[in-house]
Amino acid sequence: MKRRLLIIASLTLLGIVLLYGADDLSVRFRIPASCQPFGTVTVQRYDAISEKNNKTEFVYEDPVTEPCVNSLFPHMGYAPCWYLKRHSEQRINY
Repeated sequence: MKRRLLIIASLTLLGIVLLYGADDLSVRFRIPASCQPFGTVTVQRYDAISEKNNKTEFVYEDPVTEPCVNSLFPHMGYAPCWYLKRHSEQRINY
């Protein structure tokens, strides 16, 4: 039983590593050629400033366009576009 669990865990880890590697190769070498590896998403940032009376003041910044990568995982320091589209509002706590 213990050996079976070890084999399942090893195969799962190997699958994740292979998936990440294939995802990275598709971004670096534009596989398929018709797919753009990078994109942009407009993000709205706002600052949440704590005040002395236990209230929070919100200060909205201008929207910014952030570069992203069209993949499942983050690569080359860029977040995936699917993640940024779902989290297009970013709160910064002070």
